[in-house]
Amino acid sequence: MTARFAPGDPVRVRPGAKPGHVRTPDYLKGRSGRIEAVLGAYPNPEDLAYGLSGEPGRVLYKVGFRQGALWPDYEGPPEERLFADVYEHWLEPGGER
Repeated sequence: MTARFAPGDPVRVRPGAKPGHVRTPDYLKGRSGRIEAVLGAYPNPEDLAYGLSGEPGRVLYKVGFRQGALWPDYEGPPEERLFADVYEHWLEPGGER
C-alpha cells in the first residue's frame, strides 16, 4: 500500500462526525498539523471494532500538531507539539506550513 503523504507534508484532519467507533480524537478534527512519520499500513480499527476484517489496510501516520493551535489558552512554548497517530482516511492535504 502506497502512502499518500510523506514526512513534512502539511495535513488537516477531516472535520465532522462519523457514527460508531472512531479512533481519531474529536479535538483533532478540523485541525492542521504536519506528517512526522509514515508508520505503515494496518487493518482499519474502525472496522475491526465491529468484527470485520479491517481490510484493505489503511496507512497510519504520526502527525504533529502545535499545542497552541489545539488549546486556546495554551501557555507553553509555541514550538511544543502534540503527536497523534492518525489513519490516512481521516487526513486531507493542506493546513500547517
